[in-house]
Amino acid sequence: MSDIAIVGAGFIGLASAAALMRDGHRVTLFDPSGVGQGASYGNAGTFAHYACIPVNNPSVFRDLPRFLLSNESPFRLRWSYLPQLAPWLVRFMLSSLPRRYEASAGALASLLGCAQDGYAPLLKAAELARFVRPRECLYLYSSVATFDAARPALDLRRKLGVAFDVLSATDIRALEPSLAPIFERGVLFSDSWHFSDPQGFLQTLYGRLAAQGLTLERSVVSAVQPAADGATLTADGVARRFSHVVIATGAYSARFAKQCGDTVPLDTERGYHVRYPGAQQLISRPVGWAERGFYMTPMSDGIRVAGTVELGGFKATQNRSLLDLLTFSSKRALPTLDEPDSSWLGFRPTLPDGVPVLDRSSASERVIYAFGHQHLGLTLAGISGRIVADLIAGRAPPLDLAPYAATRF
Repeated sequence: MSDIAIVGAGFIGLASAAALMRDGHRVTLFDPSGVGQGASYGNAGTFAHYACIPVNNPSVFRDLPRFLLSNESPFRLRWSYLPQLAPWLVRFMLSSLPRRYEASAGALASLLGCAQDGYAPLLKAAELARFVRPRECLYLYSSVATFDAARPALDLRRKLGVAFDVLSATDIRALEPSLAPIFERGVLFSDSWHFSDPQGFLQTLYGRLAAQGLTLERSVVSAVQPAADGATLTADGVARRFSHVVIATGAYSARFAKQCGDTVPLDTERGYHVRYPGAQQLISRPVGWAERGFYMTPMSDGIRVAGTVELGGFKATQNRSLLDLLTFSSKRALPTLDEPDSSWLGFRPTLPDGVPVLDRSSASERVIYAFGHQHLGLTLAGISGRIVADLIAGRAPPLDLAPYAATRF
């Protein structure tokens, strides 16, 4: 039995804690905000095992000027942030070249193919499984032209093992009659599901683990110092020794990786959501609008409309125009919606190639990385936690980890 610290108490951190505790380790979580208060709080709640197409793809060369200039674009750049972002943006564009994009898609597909097995140990518990809603995700296109433009990506998904059905306008209306009749094509992804309450799931998981000995410290970690036989973590000015430290603090992970010998080009995607209380009966499943870059997910407290990408760092101010876009677009899709009662801004970790880091640090095998999951932290939590536990135990992980190495950059 070892004493292990995990920096970050979101989906990845909690799933890692669960896997490590199954191996008999003592685990301490460090997160000043508490359980699931970062990007894990405001996500779309979807188990998106089909999401192997990274944001970096060849279409950005065609679409980027329109995205940056259109007031209906779900992709935004805060121009004041451009000087800081420029090196990342160059890497992003290079990662969008066909060969690199296909390699990223393959790496994501391999990891996503293990995602359901990764969740299996967690969902054995009835009190956790009760949050799962096993309904396929519906992805919508408002014109035949935009659907045809998406065909290469859909073909690549199918090639990589993703199962889906293509729906006509009539099929869509039969499946979700509350939707406005403005969608010409749809894609229904098989075997997907969503959480009715992602935060409730994490709080319940934490409660189970705390009853088994998990400790949560709401303190600020400032440094991780690796060594051959362990690692020293400094939290609120106090240095403590652990046998291993896991870095799972999402968009804030780069500085800890640098302290441990790895320069990782990690930045943040500012993501948004709005909530329509009590409207969850309008749709029976997560519904995504492809051109507008968001999901509408029925949850226990209403419909959560989540999505968009804004590159702009960690400023706390919300972009009102993106919230307005989510509101306007969701009300176009579901005309009987009233008004949202709340909004949220969170910071997703983003790497130029769209592939997370799951690896040991260069300085010491006693520091483990599990960060950079972009839009897939919820989906990949279970398998990422299993990989963390495998790396610490010296077991062979379920897939080759070379594509997820911190040193690939």
